[in-house]
Amino acid sequence: MVHEHPLMVFDPGSSAPAVDEMSEDLSVRTLGPDNPALPSALAVPHLAFAEPGTRIGSAGAAELAETVRDRSGDGSVDHVVAHIRAGLTVVAAAVEDGAALCAGQHQPVGAVSEIVGVGTLPTAHRRGLGLAVTAALVADARSRGVETVFLSAGDEDVARIYARLGFRRIATALIGGPAE
Repeated sequence: MVHEHPLMVFDPGSSAPAVDEMSEDLSVRTLGPDNPALPSALAVPHLAFAEPGTRIGSAGAAELAETVRDRSGDGSVDHVVAHIRAGLTVVAAAVEDGAALCAGQHQPVGAVSEIVGVGTLPTAHRRGLGLAVTAALVADARSRGVETVFLSAGDEDVARIYARLGFRRIATALIGGPAE
């Protein structure tokens, strides 16, 4: 099955968007390979993509903890840690009480980087976390000399959110997956 997604690029002439301060208990930042929040940052997009859209959903802290437990030992965290150390992946997350409520990655290659896997824990939707994490990823990419930052939005509603940061639609990405 092939799905259509808005393909968007951050205007190369724009400055990186500012990352708003969230609160004392919630911060948005890039995570190093030894950060204890990294496993939850890698798990939260799986829950987010299981409940697509921008409505407040049902998966919350308990489901996140279960997903982290289920994925521990499968090698996925070690794989990303190796990519972070090699400079191939940057993970940013909105972290509260030691766990990621929203996370995403950018994958720089020379002067280009793709933002991938930005997802918010469904019970944490509508708090501006996806916007803040994406802004942090763009800012990090720009600080590394990246000139072109692009992404594929999940749908038109999500594309409108990215447009608020300065992304503009340039095409349609066709992404294949298993038949439903």
